[in-house]
Amino acid sequence: MKKTLFLSVAMLCASFSAFAGQTPAADADTSMQVLLEDVEVLGTRATATTPVTYSNVGKQQIAEVNHGRDIPFLLTTTPSVVATSDAGNGIGYSSIRIRGVDPTRINITANDIPMNDAESHEIFWVNTPDFATSLQDIQVQRGVGTSSNGAGAFGANINLRTQRMSSTPFAEVSGSYGSFNTNKESVKAGTGLLGGHWIFDGRFSHIASEGYRDRASSKLHSYFVQAGYFYDAGSVRFVNFGGKEQTYHAWDGISRDKLNTDRTYNPNGAIKHDDKITGFYKDQLDIYRQTHYQLIWEHNFNPRWHLNLAAHYTDGYGYYQEYKNARTLKEYALVPFELNGETIKKSSLVRRKVLDSGFGGIVYSLRFDHPAHHTFTFGGSVNRYGNDHYGRVLWVENYLGQLNPDHEYYRNKGKKTDVNFYLKGDMKIWRGLRGYLDFQYRHIAYTIKGENDKWDWTATPEHLQILDVDEKFNFFNPKAGLYYQINPNHSVYASFAVAQKEPTRNNYNDGPLLVHPKAERLYDYELGYGFRSSRFSAGVNFYYMKYKDQLVLNGKLNEIGEAMAENVPDSYRMGVELTAGAKITDWLMWDVNATFSRNRIKDYVGYVSDYDENWEELWTQTAIKKGNTTIAMSPSIIVGSNLQFALKGFSAQLQSQYVGRQYLDNFESKEDSLDPYFVTNLNLAYTFKFRLVKALTLGCTIYNLFNEKYENNGYSQTAAVYGADGNMTLVSDPRFYPMAGTNVLAHITLSF
Repeated sequence: MKKTLFLSVAMLCASFSAFAGQTPAADADTSMQVLLEDVEVLGTRATATTPVTYSNVGKQQIAEVNHGRDIPFLLTTTPSVVATSDAGNGIGYSSIRIRGVDPTRINITANDIPMNDAESHEIFWVNTPDFATSLQDIQVQRGVGTSSNGAGAFGANINLRTQRMSSTPFAEVSGSYGSFNTNKESVKAGTGLLGGHWIFDGRFSHIASEGYRDRASSKLHSYFVQAGYFYDAGSVRFVNFGGKEQTYHAWDGISRDKLNTDRTYNPNGAIKHDDKITGFYKDQLDIYRQTHYQLIWEHNFNPRWHLNLAAHYTDGYGYYQEYKNARTLKEYALVPFELNGETIKKSSLVRRKVLDSGFGGIVYSLRFDHPAHHTFTFGGSVNRYGNDHYGRVLWVENYLGQLNPDHEYYRNKGKKTDVNFYLKGDMKIWRGLRGYLDFQYRHIAYTIKGENDKWDWTATPEHLQILDVDEKFNFFNPKAGLYYQINPNHSVYASFAVAQKEPTRNNYNDGPLLVHPKAERLYDYELGYGFRSSRFSAGVNFYYMKYKDQLVLNGKLNEIGEAMAENVPDSYRMGVELTAGAKITDWLMWDVNATFSRNRIKDYVGYVSDYDENWEELWTQTAIKKGNTTIAMSPSIIVGSNLQFALKGFSAQLQSQYVGRQYLDNFESKEDSLDPYFVTNLNLAYTFKFRLVKALTLGCTIYNLFNEKYENNGYSQTAAVYGADGNMTLVSDPRFYPMAGTNVLAHITLSF
């Protein structure tokens, strides 16, 4: 990490040296205005003629719905997207699936810089709250997409671009308040162009909510600041953003019975005595701070050659703290104790699991443009990641032994080096026909050393599981496609792409102790047609995503009883995505989309744990040969609608989404599934114009307008129960995450 910091400082010095001798343009203000509009990081973005499937969400579209909810919920108007929320109101721990692809396989970048955690491959949106307020736009690529930086590029990409720097001064104050004591306050300001070269702007935000579910509270703080130096041939920007979150755990779902009797119930933090809940631990909290530093140099050598070079570093530190009932003391390096003449081997305790991470590197791209003929880009990244994992015991009930402050019971460290480079070209072949080639090489070296937090009951003597992972991967990911502009209104495209992905940290930690999982491979075929006129647009895209060795949770347990993912040889996702948009009048627009898909595992074998008729665990498992089955959490139908009205300062949006049935596991049982749901949100706003104020916007958003009772996430708990006669019965006891009914958020924005 020290080397990365040194590299960042060196790049800063080198960048300033590169433009220190530049002569300001004769008309600095005009040239800077043009440059500010043109600056765009294109290394991993799709353009109009790139034969991949994507959607763009612009700054205005983001602003119209960005009143406190997390980014996944702002993207549900785009095709094939499903968002989830632990707290039930879209604030706090939220997640996103695209085409059924889970969050660990969705690559997220900000200004081409990876945002996914290098070990878990996920992005925790709660760590960068209100980031949407500082975005210029978002591009969602469905399928493999273009060459990407980061670990999660395996079926979908979300490319975030931070806001352009304004050459004119501005200020903006906004606030929201509504149901569940939800409130958001944000302040933005920018200096405009200073001295013909410099611009500074920033944002500070606070979001808080009690959450829909009991105690599912969130307290979130964030900021975004950037400084830019602009010269006649380019710019250097320093971007710094970060956040601190404090959320009460709402990580566990509730039973079907609870859905009917107490939908807001949250089992996390329960304190039990004699198997009865006597209260809830008030500090059952997740606390994390994450800070991102980006230094971006963009330079135009001439009208055809363009360079983007960025150094970055992400610093993260935090922990989650929880009350654990009746835990075996030796698992926590604690000695049993005597109490009233009895040897106590189990006791309730409070533990804290800590993460201390650093992630840094360089991202680059060199682009050659020949207008209307061809574009070539050479790019890549070199990234280094390190993460300390350790756990501490803070308190033990009735403990009579020696408990040191912050008693540490495990520690391990993950290290990862990720290097990739790509060469891609977009070439004119004949008239409106263009060809696209993209070749990427990626090398990963990943180690985990130390003690895990899981007890190895199979060892002699017993001890904490020892982690000794030292894996290297080399991937070659080719992509090719054709784009044909038939005439100004009609276009078609076709593409084929290969993506490969290394296992996540959990795939190693929770897998067999001596056998490591294999890498996954995806073959993605896309075929699309588009129509566009001044009043109407429409598109259809067919996709077939064939997986080899996809890692799936199949119910199987490893040697120490932890649920594990295994490679399945053959699985696929196939479907059709339909989009249409109509400008009915100058003040009324309607956009709709629909996805119809089939998501299957071939020759699936799943496992369930065995119990006797008294529900005593037998410590064995039954294998169930299901055959061809639907992949979990992959709805076959997703339909979206967005009706927009705007006239003389008044605007209204009616957004609706229908999501079909989602199975909680791969057994395709209706009992273990989420029912289909249809949710509508209504957004109303009016903008006033004043002489001394650019705009004053007052609005109100009604979420879940028709009070739909629904759940958008959950997990299965299926068991095999053997009676005295030896006959087996499958018993399901799934868990669900309920979403809030009708709730309201009022908002105000004042712009100067």
